[in-house]
This record gives sequence, C-alpha cells and structure tokens, in this order.
Amino acid sequence: MNKVFLIGNLTRDPELRETASGVPMCRFAIAVTRPYSSQDGERQTDFFECTAWRGLGETIARFTKKGNKVAVVGHIQIRNYEDNQGARRTAVDVIVQDCEFLTPKDSNGFDDVADEPRSSAPKKRATLQAMDDDSDIPF
Repeated sequence: MNKVFLIGNLTRDPELRETASGVPMCRFAIAVTRPYSSQDGERQTDFFECTAWRGLGETIARFTKKGNKVAVVGHIQIRNYEDNQGARRTAVDVIVQDCEFLTPKDSNGFDDVADEPRSSAPKKRATLQAMDDDSDIPF
C-alpha cells in the first residue's frame, strides 16, 4: 500500500499550470517538522514536493499561499530523469488525493466567497430585539 499523510506549511505560493491537453495541475511544496529533536536540540524539517490535479489543484491554488498550514493525503511517486548535464536524477513527489486547509480563514486575508482581500471596515452584526409578549403562550 502506498499512502502518505502529511501536515505542514507551504514553502511557496502554489503554481497552477495546464498540461498540453488542458488538464489543470498545481505544484507546491510543504515543510514538515519531524516529531523529535536532534542531539543539539534542533528540530529537523523535511520538504515534500506535491502535485494536485484537476479541480483539487485549482482549489489549492485559489485558497492557499506561502505559509499556510495544510494536511495532505496522497501517494508517493518516484520519477527518474536526466538533468541538463546528462546525469540521472530521481525525484520523489506526493500525488495529492485530498487536502485540508488548516490555516484559520481570518489569517489568510480572504473571504470564503470571493477571492479578494477583505476590507478593513468592521462588519455589522445583526442585533436581536427583545420580545415581551407573553399573551400567545398556551401554558
């Protein structure tokens, strides 16, 4: 079984692109802190390259940015390729199947309806009016 669960912070803004056939794909990276410290007391961090396809990729690109905390569920894919100097390289990617946004809505600067920054004007709250009419109560 090839399944991975990661919680981390985006290291850069997601990049949304399309394949030659028009399929949307989003690439981003997350930093995941290890649950233990090294001998000198420092916590180690691992960096994972992630790819999300189609609607999920579009959603991630629209609603996240560098620094946001996300939970990612997916699987590992290993690619072999040759770099510009002809050396064989291996790349490890997480193919995202599900993503949960963990950064609170208020801290990313966007409304949940529109992809525009919120205004700094405070929103008016609806006020309740007291009713003092007990004449219709049957008991």
